[in-house]
Amino acid sequence: MENKQINSMVDEIIDLMQDKKVKDITVLDVKKLTSLTDYFILCTSESTPQTRAVMDHIYKNMREQGYRPNNLEDTKSLEWVAMDYFNIVIHIFNEDTRNYYQFERLWGDAKIRKIDE
Repeated sequence: MENKQINSMVDEIIDLMQDKKVKDITVLDVKKLTSLTDYFILCTSESTPQTRAVMDHIYKNMREQGYRPNNLEDTKSLEWVAMDYFNIVIHIFNEDTRNYYQFERLWGDAKIRKIDE
């Protein structure tokens, strides 16, 4: 997948997250740090129903555009959902889990872009 298409996907995912009113959307550019993915997109959900709604909204809209996740992690407890779209991995956290793991600190060398609410 080329950069232009990946960047377009990143923007689309941010829009989809904003549709569902999540907090603290952050994009980590990790392509120079790992071969796992190019970007992590993080957000914080305020409730289990909101987490489910964000996950379903992203899944449905990305699927309509022909993208299917390689993997979906922790869709049962909904404390931390990871959606792996190869070049982009989406992390939907509840507040306690995001504060506990401090994902941005783990990837402190990444280029970090905070998205304004």
